[in-house]
Amino acid sequence: MSELIGKLNPFSNIPKYQIAQQIINFGLIVSTALMIWKFLMIASGSESPIVVVLSGSMKPAFERGDLLYLDMNEGPFRVGEIVVFKIEGKEIPIVHRILQIHEKSNGLVDILTKGDNNPVDDRGLYAEGQLWLNRNHIIGRARGYLPYVGMVTIMMHDFPQLKIFLVVVLALFVLSTREQ
Repeated sequence: MSELIGKLNPFSNIPKYQIAQQIINFGLIVSTALMIWKFLMIASGSESPIVVVLSGSMKPAFERGDLLYLDMNEGPFRVGEIVVFKIEGKEIPIVHRILQIHEKSNGLVDILTKGDNNPVDDRGLYAEGQLWLNRNHIIGRARGYLPYVGMVTIMMHDFPQLKIFLVVVLALFVLSTREQ
């Protein structure tokens, strides 16, 4: 009976210290990813330095699945600049181009955006009664992109079981890799 259990359990012949070492290695990988994310946040000045384009509203500039790098320098906004903004009450940030800017006498600006592939401006997307964005709505300016790299993120969002599958496969890979 113990032979059958040993054949069914691929980890039965691995010493416990090796399993512990693999778990620590997995933790180091996760920690490194978090440190890189925090570094990008500091370097870019944005709370979300990398975003994925989720819709086709910015075609032909960006396609669904493109990965954008953002920064948030303090320079003035310009008409035609691509920004990422969040609307109160909505979880997902939106990537669109600045269509109009109104500078107020107190130095604040009102911003109107529009997706390149959309027929009308974004006022229908803003919170109820909101006609303009302010600087506090903007989370970053698009500075670079990698085409289609974000498709993995979209697939994991559309198919949550894929996320679980990938985590299990990675964990099994880390645990089953033996150091010689």
